[in-house]
Amino acid sequence: MKKFFALTMALVMALSLMACGSKKEEAPAESTNPPAEESSGEQEYNISVILKTTSSEYWGYVVAGAEAYMADHPNVHVEVKGATSETAYDEQQNMIETDMNNADIDGYVIAPLQADMVANMIKGQTKPIVAVDTNIDAPEVLSFVGTSNEDAGKLGGEAAANLAKERGWEEIKCIEIAGVQGDSTNEARMRGYAAGIEAAGGTFLHDEIQYANAVADQAVTCMEAIMQNHPEGIAVICANNDDMAMAAARAAAGNEAYANTVFLGFDGIQSACKSILAGEETMSVCQAGYDMGYQSVDAVVRALQGETLDEFIEAKASIVDPDTAQERLELLQGYLA
Repeated sequence: MKKFFALTMALVMALSLMACGSKKEEAPAESTNPPAEESSGEQEYNISVILKTTSSEYWGYVVAGAEAYMADHPNVHVEVKGATSETAYDEQQNMIETDMNNADIDGYVIAPLQADMVANMIKGQTKPIVAVDTNIDAPEVLSFVGTSNEDAGKLGGEAAANLAKERGWEEIKCIEIAGVQGDSTNEARMRGYAAGIEAAGGTFLHDEIQYANAVADQAVTCMEAIMQNHPEGIAVICANNDDMAMAAARAAAGNEAYANTVFLGFDGIQSACKSILAGEETMSVCQAGYDMGYQSVDAVVRALQGETLDEFIEAKASIVDPDTAQERLELLQGYLA
């Protein structure tokens, strides 16, 4: 009986030791998730992009660039909006006011229609703000992403004046069909055009500037007035965007005195490339709209991550003419594919 009891106790102890050993070996399998501090998830950001408008081809490239950044960075959500036209000031101001009061937004990209007004609206905002296309003179704005419009205008003015000489013009006179009077971008391009024309030995007719509010139909009216005032022709007609330059060229088609006029636009959009290839608009100053959209969102994200931004992030301008229009066209088509 004593032997049986001893054997029983020995068996119980052995089973206990086996159970303990089994639990010790299986313990690591009880925790399948790593500790919270080892998580590698990226910080998520919500960025508001408010543009002058989204209803033109040029601004479509800025939209495409901003959205491309979101596609490349899944942790960044970008919402792009814009006014219905470049004179819909109240509409854009309402967008800015709404988003400035939205606690879910982490940072802002703004292309202002009225920079002075926007400067007042963003006063005191502590979240990162980056201006795109047109600068905002305010301490709240950390960086401006865009073209040096004055330098780009000068580049275009010189190129247009030199081409006019090649086309046989003896007097290189230039009249501008401008955008919105008082707009800072418009004024900078105008100064650049004038500087470029004059650097090439031409004359910029400051007293004959025609304002067309950046739209094609008003540019037609302006061009008709120019032809009436100058039946002898003008060497260079420069415009603040391609839509106006193309409209001016169409309005002058068939007028022999303007057969060799250089029609200079700004933006280098697809329709401009097609117009240049068709022999209508002559050349355009190209902005890198896609790059500006991408870089502006990137700048806001970098600011949110604690990086100090350069005050000016330049997207360099170039000239498109009949020799380069096809290449430019294919590049732009790829952006919107």
